[in-house]
Amino acid sequence: MLKDTNKEHFWHELEEWRKKIDSIDHQLSTLLCDRLNCAQNISEIKHRSGEQVLQPAREKEVLANVLNKADSPLKAATLEKIYRCIIEETRLFQHDWKNEQSCEKQ
Repeated sequence: MLKDTNKEHFWHELEEWRKKIDSIDHQLSTLLCDRLNCAQNISEIKHRSGEQVLQPAREKEVLANVLNKADSPLKAATLEKIYRCIIEETRLFQHDWKNEQSCEKQ
């Protein structure tokens, strides 16, 4: 069992690390929003040029870039899962945006 002073130190140290994680989570959320803003701009360009939202070659390129540049203790398969989810959500976001544009024209 921890002594009271050790226990206080433990909880203080734990809280400090949790604050750092909270800060990182906020940064990640902000970066994901920035990424979606970029995706919206890309959607506009694709819409004007008649390009499809789904572009498998580009998605493979994004995954390859992430995995090749990764300097992470995460397993490559885990990082790939995370990015596949991000890419899927971005694609859905682009589809939703494109559908909104089509409805506005009618």
